[in-house]
Amino acid sequence: MKKIEAIIKPFKLDEVKEALQEVGVQGITVTEAKAFGRQKGHTELYRGAEYVVDFLPKVKIEIVVPTERLEAAVEAGPPPLAEEARARAGEDAEIFASRLHVYWIGALDGREDYLSRALLRPYCATLTGLDLAPQRPRPRSGCPACGGAASVAARRPDTDSARRFLCCALCGGEWPVNRIRCPACGEEDPYKLPTFQSDLHPTARIEGCETCRGYVKSLDLSTDGRLVPEVDDLASLGLDLWAIEQGFKRIEPGLAGI
Repeated sequence: MKKIEAIIKPFKLDEVKEALQEVGVQGITVTEAKAFGRQKGHTELYRGAEYVVDFLPKVKIEIVVPTERLEAAVEAGPPPLAEEARARAGEDAEIFASRLHVYWIGALDGREDYLSRALLRPYCATLTGLDLAPQRPRPRSGCPACGGAASVAARRPDTDSARRFLCCALCGGEWPVNRIRCPACGEEDPYKLPTFQSDLHPTARIEGCETCRGYVKSLDLSTDGRLVPEVDDLASLGLDLWAIEQGFKRIEPGLAGI
């Protein structure tokens, strides 16, 4: 089991409750709270005098979610993942929650803790789907909705060319980015941003960066709109292995954990 806490606006409570019920979460604990953050409070007028309300009313929700995903990984995952899932399933609840927290605050990436990312994804996707901002660090290079890292890129058809999008590994959302820019370090010199492709995988390519030695796998949906970036990424793992041999490091692992 794992415990998840979130602070939300009161009027969003019914939406969150319904969304959680749809994904099988039945028990929810709700308490009133006050918070100070990006909204910065507001000014009110009382008996002719103005005063600032810094702490705004919020609602704190707490849920406990079963770890069926770990059990599925044990039963059907590749041996290394199954072994790790088996070990995690037997951990003390406090240690289990601590691991999730460490990933949530951005101290680890999916390469270092793939299972925590997988376990947190439904929760994060639910929040962003309801237009609620997850309370976690937001690096400049991360997903604007949740701060997660990009696991894969997609080139989608536009009016006269293909537009580039990054796909978030944590919430599953997408956001548009400059085609000539490294998603990790922000390098914009085209001579330092090589791309590599193979005839074996015509719709996939490696988009590397000579400055930070990072790379992202990019899928071309302008030639085949049926592709699902995160899933079809698995069909070209040979490109990842080649990139690693050349000294590049994927910004964030895909579903295969590479």
